[in-house]
Amino acid sequence: MPTDTAVDVDLLIIGAGPTGLFAAYYAGFRGMSIAVVDSLPELGGQITAMYPEKQILDVAGFPSVKGRELVEGLVAQASVSEPTYLLERTASTLVEDADGVTVGLEDGTEVRAKVVLITAGIGKFSPRPLPAGDGWVGRGLEFFVPSFQPYVGKDVVIVGGGDSAFDWALHLEPVARSITLVHRRDAFRAHERTVEAVKASPKVDIVTKAEVSAIHGNGTVESIDITVDGELTTRPTQAVVAALGFIADLGPIQQWGIEVHKRHVLVNPAMRTNLSRVFAAGDITEYDGKVRLIAVGFGEAATAVNNAAVVIDPSAHVFPGHSSEGS
Repeated sequence: MPTDTAVDVDLLIIGAGPTGLFAAYYAGFRGMSIAVVDSLPELGGQITAMYPEKQILDVAGFPSVKGRELVEGLVAQASVSEPTYLLERTASTLVEDADGVTVGLEDGTEVRAKVVLITAGIGKFSPRPLPAGDGWVGRGLEFFVPSFQPYVGKDVVIVGGGDSAFDWALHLEPVARSITLVHRRDAFRAHERTVEAVKASPKVDIVTKAEVSAIHGNGTVESIDITVDGELTTRPTQAVVAALGFIADLGPIQQWGIEVHKRHVLVNPAMRTNLSRVFAAGDITEYDGKVRLIAVGFGEAATAVNNAAVVIDPSAHVFPGHSSEGS
């Protein structure tokens, strides 16, 4: 990472998830110099932080691709544009003027860009806590599953009823000794197809109208108490995954004068915000008919970059021609 306190580029991308990485590649294709800032220590955004081993099924051209493999491919693709990565740094201030945008990072770095593209996903996120899990994080309790290896041969309890909970149940099934999925209701928020697959597994025990009321162990998790309709049962457990969702926060973005609705940035069809030199793409955006998929984010990134090209150089064209024409 650069140690300079000042960076000057054509395009600053805020957010190093899939949309931001593809935008970095595409901006290079348009001849721009690029910097990418992200508060996380690694590239890949939520995929790297939350589900690098998960199979992703809705990326065009890949019948199935692991999260980390998708990120690796995006990083390799972006590398041809030689972006400057500013990781573990949060964009704290943004000031737009007639000639560009100045973004201040919390470590004192100042980035001067002709255009800014916000691809920050849901912003900063923190997991919803498991009330009984206080003091057990890192000692057998985790909120995300970056690797399957720690769960091999263990009795695993997954808490939650959403997509993440059921996805982890399916992905950990081949390696864990047993899986118990605990949910406070008998209805689930997860995709119906995934729910049916988990219900069909002889290795997964689904316990509903229940909660994990206590965790026990000597140094690490050894057992848990599950309360069902007031009745307490204890199960041997060496690993607990609390898949209770997370709390999203746009943070400083909300103070930049950008029009925001329900934690999402409003954009027009060109992916432009209400600020003339600030664009947005990916899950952070909102417009009529918005669909939050990685595949949609890729298209929005290309749309944003092509329209930003005209802001950077008024003699440029929005449509750049096809990349295959130069191969």
